[in-house]
Amino acid sequence: MAEEKKIDTLRETLEEYSAAVKDVTAAIFGGVEKALGIKEGELSELFKEGNQSMRMNYYPPCPEPEKVIGLTPHSDPVGLTILLQINEVEGLKIKKDGNSITVIPLPNAS
Repeated sequence: MAEEKKIDTLRETLEEYSAAVKDVTAAIFGGVEKALGIKEGELSELFKEGNQSMRMNYYPPCPEPEKVIGLTPHSDPVGLTILLQINEVEGLKIKKDGNSITVIPLPNAS
């Protein structure tokens, strides 16, 4: 019974988090539209039929980071990726002009 309660609590927490991320996405799209001078709601309209998904990876601090394997390289085939930073571990890389660039975590952002 306790396991079932934990699952229900996790589900509720993830649903609340997912709804909050959706709101943040709408705000970001609104800012991008304004900055680019495009019609209000155009980005939201473009992605309204899309899916929102969540991927959870945890990179704990490691005393020997050169030995960490991590996840295999992949692409996020989406319009926007929002990353929740919970520590200052360098776990995200992006590709720009064929080069892999490590995203430096913001200090005290968690």
